[in-house]
Formats: sequence, structure tokens, C-alpha cells
Amino acid sequence: MSADLVPDDLWERVAPLLPPVPERRRRHPGRLRIPDRAALTGVMYVLRTGVAWRNVPAETVGCSGVTAWRRLRDWTEAGVWPRLHAAMLAELRQTDLLDLDDCAVDGSHVRALKGGIMSALRPSTGPGSVPSTM
Repeated sequence: MSADLVPDDLWERVAPLLPPVPERRRRHPGRLRIPDRAALTGVMYVLRTGVAWRNVPAETVGCSGVTAWRRLRDWTEAGVWPRLHAAMLAELRQTDLLDLDDCAVDGSHVRALKGGIMSALRPSTGPGSVPSTM
């Protein structure tokens, strides 16, 4: 299953962008760390199937849903996804497969810098002030 969710070519693109694995403590090392590829498989499983994180089948995927969620959180904080996006765009440009003639921008995903144009406050259209409820 993991080969289907995280093929080798995807893993080769993602692996260099992941933060380094923290060094294990000597005195109280804790549990062995789940490999990053297994955690990415868990993330991809949730994205493909839409199941809740708690319902990820650890036996099939290779890690629990909670582990996959934590690793996704850590990778997001480390900025992995914007770097992967930039690398994929660069690869598409290099192979001349990126065609921006047919593209659209959804306004809900584009931030208005500096708050956009601010208009003056509009007067209330109600009949009068609302009485206090106290």
C-alpha cells in the first residue's frame, strides 16, 4: 500500500526538503522514531480516503494517524510544503510543462496585502438604536 501512496519519485522529491531527524537521547531514548516515509504514507492515506486521523490503519500504513498528524504539523511549521511547491513549479518550468495561459486565482486563498482599500464606515440602516438588554 505504501508504494501506491508514496511512490519512489515522490519520495525522492520530498525527502531532501524534510527537516533532519532529531538525535536520540542516550539515557532515556524513548520509542524508536517512525520513518518519515511511513508518516508521509499516513498523511497521503488521510488525504486520499478522507478518514479521520484516529481511523488510520497503522498495520497497513506503517504508523498511527496521530503520528502522521504530528509529523505533518512539524513539517508544516518547518516550511516543507511551500518549498516542495516551489521545487515542483521550477521542475515544470524547466521541462516547459507549466502553462499559465489557463489559470485562475481563488480570492479566498490570496491574501490582501496591507488590508486592501479601506472605505469609510457606512451608516446603520436600522430604524434606531437597540435597547440595552441589561
